[in-house]
Amino acid sequence: MDWDRVEGNWKQFKGKVKEQWGKLTDDDLDQIAGKRDQLEGKIQERYGLEKDRVRQDVDNWYGRQDW
Repeated sequence: MDWDRVEGNWKQFKGKVKEQWGKLTDDDLDQIAGKRDQLEGKIQERYGLEKDRVRQDVDNWYGRQDW
């Protein structure tokens, strides 16, 4: 996967991330700044999910994006 695409276009992706993970705040999204490890960490923190589950959820979300 080419996560660089998300990182480089973070402003466009913030809305899609917010749709998927609504518990993330605007401040969270600003801090994440497109970095996958930070996104996964915030999802874990807000939803109380295990790391492997979050990684799989992010992979699935990324795979559903229209490129």
